[in-house]
Amino acid sequence: MSLALIVMLPFLGAALPALMIRAGRNACALATGSVSLVALVLLLTHAPAVLRGELVEAGWEWLPGLGLNVNFFLDGLGLLFAGLILGIGLLIIAYARFYLSPDDPMGTFYSFLLLFQGAMVGIVLSDNVLLLLIFWELTSLSSFLLIGYWKHLPEGRQGARMALTVTGAGGLALIAGMLLLGEIAGSYELTEILQQPELIQASPLYLPALVLILGGCFTKSAQFPFHFWLPHAMAAPTPVSAYLHSATMVKAGIFLLARLWPVLAGTDAWFYLVATTGLATMVIAAVIALFKDDLKGLLAFSTVSHLGLVTMLLGFGTPIAAVAGVFHIINHATFKAALFMSAGIVDHEAGSRDMAHLGGLATLMPITATLATLAGASMAGIPLLNGFLSKEMMLDAAAQTSWAGQVWVVPLFATLGAVFSVAYSFRYVVRVFFGARRDSYPNPPHDPPVGMWLPPALLVMLVVLIGLFPATFAGPLVAATAAAVVGGPLPDYQLALWHGLTPAVGMSVAAVAIGLSLLWRYPVVRAAWQAGPHPEAKAMLRATIDALVSTSRELVHGVHNGSLQRYLVVMLAAMLALGFTVFLTTSHAPGMRPTLPAVPVAVVAWLLLIGACTTAVLLHRRRLVALVAVGVVGLIVSLGFVYLSAPDLALTQISVEVVTVILMLLALNFLPKRMPAESSVGRRLRDATIAGLAGLGVGGLAWAAMTRDFESLSGYYLEQSLPGGGGSNVVNVILVDFRGFDTFGEIIVLGIAALAIFALLDGALRGSVGRRLDAWVPDQARSKGRHPMMMVVATRVMLPLALTVGVFIFLRGHNVPGGGFIAGLVVAIALVMQYMASGFGWAAQRMKIDYHALIGSGVLIAAVTGVASWLAGFPFLTSTFGHFHVPLVGDIELASAMAFDLGVFLTVIGAVMLALANLSRIGRRAAHQAVNDEPMDAYRPAVLKVRPREA
Repeated sequence: MSLALIVMLPFLGAALPALMIRAGRNACALATGSVSLVALVLLLTHAPAVLRGELVEAGWEWLPGLGLNVNFFLDGLGLLFAGLILGIGLLIIAYARFYLSPDDPMGTFYSFLLLFQGAMVGIVLSDNVLLLLIFWELTSLSSFLLIGYWKHLPEGRQGARMALTVTGAGGLALIAGMLLLGEIAGSYELTEILQQPELIQASPLYLPALVLILGGCFTKSAQFPFHFWLPHAMAAPTPVSAYLHSATMVKAGIFLLARLWPVLAGTDAWFYLVATTGLATMVIAAVIALFKDDLKGLLAFSTVSHLGLVTMLLGFGTPIAAVAGVFHIINHATFKAALFMSAGIVDHEAGSRDMAHLGGLATLMPITATLATLAGASMAGIPLLNGFLSKEMMLDAAAQTSWAGQVWVVPLFATLGAVFSVAYSFRYVVRVFFGARRDSYPNPPHDPPVGMWLPPALLVMLVVLIGLFPATFAGPLVAATAAAVVGGPLPDYQLALWHGLTPAVGMSVAAVAIGLSLLWRYPVVRAAWQAGPHPEAKAMLRATIDALVSTSRELVHGVHNGSLQRYLVVMLAAMLALGFTVFLTTSHAPGMRPTLPAVPVAVVAWLLLIGACTTAVLLHRRRLVALVAVGVVGLIVSLGFVYLSAPDLALTQISVEVVTVILMLLALNFLPKRMPAESSVGRRLRDATIAGLAGLGVGGLAWAAMTRDFESLSGYYLEQSLPGGGGSNVVNVILVDFRGFDTFGEIIVLGIAALAIFALLDGALRGSVGRRLDAWVPDQARSKGRHPMMMVVATRVMLPLALTVGVFIFLRGHNVPGGGFIAGLVVAIALVMQYMASGFGWAAQRMKIDYHALIGSGVLIAAVTGVASWLAGFPFLTSTFGHFHVPLVGDIELASAMAFDLGVFLTVIGAVMLALANLSRIGRRAAHQAVNDEPMDAYRPAVLKVRPREA
């Protein structure tokens, strides 16, 4: 499990810097570095086995049904990238300690850095595709935080947004592509996917998967035409640039190309898409880098160019090119991180990174100049340094590659990229350190403290050692990594300074000579460059986003105009068109199940149902009449449940109908009694046609279902209700046992709805709405006898009986019709009647119950019942039951589901009463100027003032 620990250590340690910063900057940096160091040490313990060709695996099942397992594996490729991430990350942590100013929140920076580090390590060690995608998106989010770390700078915020936009969009494409790849292979484990190249490349989904995956890789690794985000990300602090844009984030796409090389490479589509993109990126970015005056801008475009170089090598699809690509990944990480840190040193100590303000720093900053010169020479591909070796291997692979049958295309453009690489590398070194010394600088230049120059010095030492002794210091790692990329045996190759006189040597000599010539004639070359067109990617992206936003806004405003009627028309018309099209264009046979004769009672109820529905439709503008008609519909439906032997549903329907009608009457009290006609005759005819067709379609579906034999889950519930749930009332056992989780979610929704009613209506007592209520005059005369004595007496006599009935229904619900939901409605109705008969003030003074707490108690009791199952070692909400002997009573059965049902009972009462209470508060506020015979509600006491009615 040490692989999982390596991944999790940075995440677990991310909170450490935020805490240790209180102990000082040194303690904070030391704590952060210790996290990366421990993870690196754990990684290196596996290095001997990996270098021997072994595969280290670890993980556990998480959601196996969805193919999501927490599996990690370590091979040569994972070892290389994890080593770069943790090793260079450790150097960056030390460098940042001295780079960041006292005003910069160091603890926040290190926390963001560790989050990013953990996400990157997760990518390179993940075995499960879905897990890899999670870490992939985490790199986009954490890099957004790092790039925008200096949030007071507009360019920092803009660069962070641009990076997140581009890489996030590519991440969406990658998700789709990787899911397709897993679907083709029949597994989401990379170790299994990599064993099936023939199956994947023969699949018709290969090309779509390839294009989508490349979209994710190219955006993350800043390949043309997605290269523009990386230079704008240079607004981040230099430690971020040195880490994200040389060794980690921008190489995530390269890593994935290398990881999937065994199953995706080797086809024409792979070659032309990957190699061409890499070649174009290498040349275009190299040309742009030559004309950048900002040090980090030059290094950013040089990074893009070298990433294109590696992409091109992987795109060639040959094992020897893959070896060259792996070797250059190592070399580029060493010299480019050192160059970024040297640029940061110049900016930090000289006060600028603009070449126009720099020059002649070699005598003023000799240590920095030495480090930058060696790293720059390696980037240019000068012999005796590691960059020369991988450049020669790149040129040799390019010389042996043809493009569309033309053998000169790839060698020519690869040499051209090398030419500009020489030019911009020497321009960086010569212009900054060996140019004319200036009379003044923004700050007096001097070498930094050892904490800033030691990290790049260690990297430059590797540049020299690998350049002089490549087989010793890089050979085993290159071999193990390349073998993991190729997925098979490697061809014969040799990492050496001299391979004889080859075409690559001639191409390299030409590149150095022409590159130095360009630098010699730089003013003329720059003038020619400035005379040509310069498309600005940033402006193009901004214009594209603005156009998309404008088009989307017009589309949304045109379609989503707030008319619910239009939405219903569009949805119903689409469903009807689809349904009737399928029905009319396919063959179907009538159902063979015999029908039953309709008894007179059912026919009468059916006619009443049609009449009530018709009344509600025709008289819907008369709100009270429509409400009565809807109530009639509910009662007839409840009779249908009784007729079909569903007493539980009938009781529920009747109870819900009574509560709904009462609450709706209270709500309608504040609305006009008639709704104005808002639709034209043509629109009403359209709506009637759609409604009629929809009814015909639903009726046809019901007829088709009922006239055909089908299997239902009801048989299982009937058989298992008593032995499995301990109750003979199947409906209640389903609600509290078999589908208890659904019921738990429903009571939560019910409680949320009641709280939403409270929040909405509570606002009506204040502000402009409250003032309108104060001035509101009822549109009809009110009864002077608001609380009839007969109703008051009847409800008070019925209250104990009703409560007893509610308790009785609750206790019997597990075996006969009843249960917590019905009992809650019955008790709520009994309480509602008290409020209606005697007034809200009178009832509230005598019932000291907080309905918010009642809802919360109900949900909490239901949740505790479910958690108790966990504690007993069973799944959430698993119920149990048993038989117990009670003296004087006898044997009784008790089920744990009764506690869950109690939660349902309390939630229902609380939700109904909270809605009633708030509607009553609004009603009393609105009518107080007409009648003032009771105190303000118990929730918010207030002084009532009688105002005269307005004329």
